[in-house]
Amino acid sequence: MRRILLILTAVAILPLSAFAAGVLIPMDETQTNHLKAYGVVYKSLEKGYKSEWLLNYRGGSFLIDQAQEVGNLCLLMGVSFESVTQGQIADIYRQIEVENMERVELEKAPTIAVYCPPSNQPWDDAVTLALTYAEIKYDVIWDEEILTGKLEDYDWLHCHHEDFTGQYGKFYGAFRNELWYQADVKVNEDMAARMGYTKVSDLKRDVAKVICDYVRRGGFLFSMCSAPETLDMALAADGVDIVPREFDGDPPDPGCQEKLDFSKTFAFENFEVSLDPLAYRRSNIDTYPDRIMRFPAPELDYFFLFEFSAKLDPVPTMLVQDHVNTINGFMGQVTGFRKSLLKKHVTILGMPENYDEVRYVHGNLGRGTFTFLAGHDPEDYRHMVHDPPTELSLHPNSPGYRLILNNVLFPAAKKKERKT
Repeated sequence: MRRILLILTAVAILPLSAFAAGVLIPMDETQTNHLKAYGVVYKSLEKGYKSEWLLNYRGGSFLIDQAQEVGNLCLLMGVSFESVTQGQIADIYRQIEVENMERVELEKAPTIAVYCPPSNQPWDDAVTLALTYAEIKYDVIWDEEILTGKLEDYDWLHCHHEDFTGQYGKFYGAFRNELWYQADVKVNEDMAARMGYTKVSDLKRDVAKVICDYVRRGGFLFSMCSAPETLDMALAADGVDIVPREFDGDPPDPGCQEKLDFSKTFAFENFEVSLDPLAYRRSNIDTYPDRIMRFPAPELDYFFLFEFSAKLDPVPTMLVQDHVNTINGFMGQVTGFRKSLLKKHVTILGMPENYDEVRYVHGNLGRGTFTFLAGHDPEDYRHMVHDPPTELSLHPNSPGYRLILNNVLFPAAKKKERKT
């Protein structure tokens, strides 16, 4: 009897595998591991399997050519998937045609670079944490690689809590006597000297300019934490010293605020720089500390994702794909961007209600794009120095980390589908 049941079961399953035309990876609440699902898609692209991103369909699901290898990969990585027939795919396509949904073909796995000192560990940066957990390969590059042209080898660049003004995160007031702070200063000064610079601030300014040019010529930039703010500060202050004596040995330029050129920046304009070396603040782009009055407790800190027309605006739609539209807030060296300082052409992807703050923005520069997400770690509300790393196996369905991984797959979208 047991043998008969096994035969009947095999016969029942056989038509599903025999007639399956694709693998659907759902990204709604039924998905067991949203974060590793991005890794499955990335690996499938590396192997040349045709893949589609179904925008707004079941949380931004993925459809991949039927292959036993893809199904095995899903099983190995703990990712939910469904075998779908040609008829079921046709039904999905018909639904997409009539609703606020869209099909975006994914062409190839993008080459990924993460900008950070070689001494940093993967858990120092939420993006490297996400990439490592999702099993997506990336290379670490830093100032020397940037200034010697290695950035051209990559489709996508991430910057996190770097301080492109050369002020070491403005940690001087609280941590200048700490060994980790002194080591960070030495590593940066040694790099500046190796590259022929007398000041770290000059080195970082030129790195910021190369990154800007990389985007202008077609690169994809994704930045979090303090990098978005300090990139724009460094670009606006090209040729202007905005760094206090405590960081570079000489005083800032008299009237440096009036000399800033906001036409050179990515996203922000009309901001004011902080010249106080003891203040944990670089400019008023960051809404901290005023935002504490608005969000006095973690449970009150959250922001909403905007909904876009998938057919008319597929790019921002890709970037906000999620199984929820409300994201828990999280702090960082820059916790929120001041909305009133945002350039008019920049698209707001996510923000809290009724407050002069945006958390997630996107824009075009030349032939490339940039996306900025405020905060340090979506699953660690107030990450402090020496705090243990986030264990992403405890957060496989993190909505905040999904925003990061949306950006990783964004460059894979077929160019003719990008309507910017």
